Amino acid sequence: MSGTTSPAARTAVPAPAASVPAVSPLFRPFTVGGLSLPNRIAMAPMTRNFSPNGVPGPEVAEYYARRARGGVGLIVTEGTVVGHAASAPATTVPRFHGEDALAGWAGVVAAVHAEGGRIIPQLWHAGLERKGDGVPDPQVPAAGPATLSESDIAEVVAAFGRAAADAKRLGFDGLELHGGHGYLIDQFLRPESNTRTDGYGGDLGGRTRFAAEVVAACRAAVGYDFPIFLRISQWTVGDFGARLAATPDELELLLGPLIEAGADVIDCSTRRFWLPEFAGSDLSLAGWVKKLTGLPTVAVGSVGLDDSEFQSALIEGKGAANGSLDRLVELMERDEFDLVAVGRLLLSDPEWVAKIREGRHAELRPFSAEALLSLV
Repeated sequence: MSGTTSPAARTAVPAPAASVPAVSPLFRPFTVGGLSLPNRIAMAPMTRNFSPNGVPGPEVAEYYARRARGGVGLIVTEGTVVGHAASAPATTVPRFHGEDALAGWAGVVAAVHAEGGRIIPQLWHAGLERKGDGVPDPQVPAAGPATLSESDIAEVVAAFGRAAADAKRLGFDGLELHGGHGYLIDQFLRPESNTRTDGYGGDLGGRTRFAAEVVAACRAAVGYDFPIFLRISQWTVGDFGARLAATPDELELLLGPLIEAGADVIDCSTRRFWLPEFAGSDLSLAGWVKKLTGLPTVAVGSVGLDDSEFQSALIEGKGAANGSLDRLVELMERDEFDLVAVGRLLLSDPEWVAKIREGRHAELRPFSAEALLSLV
């Protein structure tokens, strides 16, 4: 298939550009498995709904290539759905199955690599969040923990494994599994949504079984030098105050089977990356995960934004001006986490990373809701 990149080309990383001293901790190289990055800044996965019939076209390829050109160390694509009939929440969300969609992704990989960038797909199943108008195959019901038989579960796990194999075949530099925000993997982890009484439910060990099987299937498909990122979150799309783990002990028990199955990096999605996660400690969620597991972590949540209310900033663009990066640099300097993912500010400003690196703060563009409506 066109657009496939050789392993040798994937591992060649350009020398890091010099950065102003104030932000130099963000521009240290980073390596995990066969993935080497020139800096610690990732583009966070953000649903764009610009893939008609699930196929990412040349405009999508150029959208990601612009961010690579602007200096992003690692691009994590928008959520792209695996090959299960109930995986997609909309016809405009990209697929990671079918020759037409995979050819589109091959073009995205080629465009990003041509700019010297690194890119991984976020593999996704919407689960019970597949609802409303515009879903593909509307006669297919949404799939959740309570509705999937054990044979259905095996089909979903296999779909993730096939997507992982395709990611490697197309020349991606790793992959991320979307295990947060109340989508299917996350639904299995939470007692509120997972009421099963068989081996996939019940106690925490049972509730982690599905996620661990997905991770293991992907690991078997890609081998041991191809990094697997796993996104987790305390919050869900339906409840910003939800808690996946109430204590560090619960968090450690939850993550253990997922790490044993083959996860390399944990992507920790929070409302605000700098907030302490548990009482009695100033560690963030990403900091706690790194402390408990020893794995590299990604911090994400309102990077570079002010302290305005999370939901209005997320949905309406309020409060989304470029703010101080002092807290981010401080936490990165003490190695509380390893990478930081930037979302909304990279939607509006593809050159955000280069401007930060070079101290061109006066040129930074604030995020606005209009950025959601185009492939800037």
